[in-house]
Amino acid sequence: MKFENKISPEKVKARLLIIEARFYAELCDELVAGAIAAIERAGATWERVAVPGALEIPGAIVMASKGYDGFVALGCVLRGETTHYEIVSNESARGLMDLTMKGLCIGNGILTCENEAQAWERAKTAGMNKGGAAADAALAMIRFSRVMKKKAPVR
Repeated sequence: MKFENKISPEKVKARLLIIEARFYAELCDELVAGAIAAIERAGATWERVAVPGALEIPGAIVMASKGYDGFVALGCVLRGETTHYEIVSNESARGLMDLTMKGLCIGNGILTCENEAQAWERAKTAGMNKGGAAADAALAMIRFSRVMKKKAPVR
C-alpha cells in the first residue's frame, strides 16, 4: 500500500539538512531517498550528514542550527532484549521536541519499530515513505514559521 503525504504543494525556497543515524545503513538509504524526493519536489535544497546513532541527531542539529532553514532527522531504532530501545527512542524524540519548542523546523523520521520488517514497511518509498513524510513535515514547519514571522504579535 502506498501512502501519499498531503502537504502543501507550494514551492518553498529553503535549505534543509538531512541528518541520518547510519546504524542501519540500508534502511537509512531508503529513508533518505524519500526525504530527498520530497525536498526536491518542493523546490528546496538539501545537504546530508551522518551521525553514529539516533541519540546524536539532536546535538548535531544544535551544532548546525545557524546554517539551515530546517532539518530532517532520519534513523531507525529496533527493539532488542534490553531497555536500550526505550532510552534511545524516548531521548532522541525528547531532544528533537525540545529543539522544536525553541523554534527549529524539524521533521522527525526516526523510526521506532519492533523488528526490521516493520522498519522496512515504514522506510520504503513505495510503502509508508516515512523519510518523505519527515521532509514534508520540516517543509511545512518552515512555511508555518515564515507565516508567523510576518504576523503582528497578539496583544
